[in-house]
Amino acid sequence: MSSPALDTLRRVFGHTAFRGPQAEIVEHVAGGGDALVLMPTSGGKSLCYQLPALLRPGCAIVVSPLIALMQDQVDALRQLGVAAACLNSALDADAASEVERQLREGALDLLYVAPERLLTPRFLSLLERSDIALFAIDEAHCVSQWGHDFRPEYRQLTLLHERWPDIPRIALTATADPPTQREIAERLQLEDARHFTSTFDRPNIRYTVVQKDNARRQLLDFLRGHANEAGIVYALSRRKVEETAAFLRENGVNALPYHAGMPAEVRAANQHRFLREDGIVMVATIAFGMGIDKPDVRFVAHIDLPKSIEGYTQETGRAGRDGEPAEAWMTYGLGDVVQLGQMIAQSDSDEARKRVEQRKLDALVGYCESMACRRQVLLANFGETYPPPCGHCDNCLTPPESWDASLAAQKALSCVYRSGQRFGAGHVIDILRGATSERIRQFGHDALSTYGIGTELDVRAWRGVFRQLVAGGWLAVDVDGHGSLRLTPKSAEILKDTQPVMLRREAPRKPGRASAARNTATTGLDPGSLPRFEALRELRTRLAREQSVPPYVIFHDRTLREIATLHPASLGELAEIGGIGSSKLERYGDAVLEVLAET
Repeated sequence: MSSPALDTLRRVFGHTAFRGPQAEIVEHVAGGGDALVLMPTSGGKSLCYQLPALLRPGCAIVVSPLIALMQDQVDALRQLGVAAACLNSALDADAASEVERQLREGALDLLYVAPERLLTPRFLSLLERSDIALFAIDEAHCVSQWGHDFRPEYRQLTLLHERWPDIPRIALTATADPPTQREIAERLQLEDARHFTSTFDRPNIRYTVVQKDNARRQLLDFLRGHANEAGIVYALSRRKVEETAAFLRENGVNALPYHAGMPAEVRAANQHRFLREDGIVMVATIAFGMGIDKPDVRFVAHIDLPKSIEGYTQETGRAGRDGEPAEAWMTYGLGDVVQLGQMIAQSDSDEARKRVEQRKLDALVGYCESMACRRQVLLANFGETYPPPCGHCDNCLTPPESWDASLAAQKALSCVYRSGQRFGAGHVIDILRGATSERIRQFGHDALSTYGIGTELDVRAWRGVFRQLVAGGWLAVDVDGHGSLRLTPKSAEILKDTQPVMLRREAPRKPGRASAARNTATTGLDPGSLPRFEALRELRTRLAREQSVPPYVIFHDRTLREIATLHPASLGELAEIGGIGSSKLERYGDAVLEVLAET
């Protein structure tokens, strides 16, 4: 690695060494080469184009899909003394004209722009009159028509290579399975580019999946272990977002809603609070998406099943971007599978896309039901082998029990068949358990031979049986028939007793986790350093408010902990701490030392 790159890393970003393949990528792109970078969230993707932008003459054009993501990146770069700007619909005409002038006059190091604006004749003409260092295409998986974040404009970005063949391009993503990786290379004409693939593993995230059983109460129990911590709760519908946020507020959680149906000013205000205040829990649909760059999100919870493993990975990847411990928690039930299956069937997509979406949903259901290490299953979807069990997910920490459910499965399938394959799991369970409801009597199901033959299992256990039979392909959900269950060709394996059926035993309900609450921000600090850390956080908050930027673009918690622990007494000693480059040292060094002298 050339010394200019390392010197710039130290001087601007305050880091003394590169991570993983960063050095190789920076050297390749700074030297004029094209690159496709596959790297997990928090793996340091942004540095792979930001540093070459500073090493090459001209301005780097960064294609980014969301306004919030652009603004976060620009705020952070300006704190480092880098001349960065963005062009998007949030700017008024005068502000946009000023950014265009800076680009023409060579006053910018990086310019973030949405693909829709980049493709306009006006902007392309502006690029023709500007000195361009490189093109960076962030969130490159948006080019895939089968992906969870498809943006058709991304497919037109091939014109960058056609019109500027000598300017290097770097495409980056954190979520792309092997077919999507191939599609990115093909659609962006990067087949000849050098590919850099890191592990998609996020070792600091603990993955947990629980059977849905009063999802709001389960969520509240989970959140008791994350008191006063920032987190995201994903729900499938706008109504559920609003109701869940209200429920959490009623129970003492500082929760805000976020979905596309809210007034734009309310949505923006809630996002602003989440990014700039501590301890906010955002309850959101997937509209609260890729633009979230907040590093200290301690958990991501799903109270509804996402649509795919790629979507799940993208969403859970917003937890623990600072590398500190974080949790990905999900509650899931058969009703989620039915609802998502109906959404796929009733969508306006063509049949080929519907089949792909159904396969992706099936893969996620398989992940939820697996008794193997969660990390192994998750990474296998991205073509990656994770040899040893991680020892950190729910299946590793509390290995699930399996049981011979052959007889129960036969009873379940027989009852589905004898009741006409017209009912959902709830009604079939009532038949098996001999319920005396009006609906049972109405349809004469108390006269069936399967009525009352399943009293050995409670309702919760039967739910697990039916959920796993659907996941295993022994039962199918008729999405056109209001979620009724029907047999499949594979059902014969069970009904003819040709194959034993081993299912996962449902874990017992667990009490709330109030005793698990902890403050990750102060983890590892000795009692003597704690007052310094809190005083530094107060300084960071004040500086952030004065500049109207998120606190984490001033200093990350990790940097504050290191300052509090090492207690530097001079600017020279402060400069040795990770995350403090020359610009931050000049802007904040004296204030930091003053706080340390007073505590």
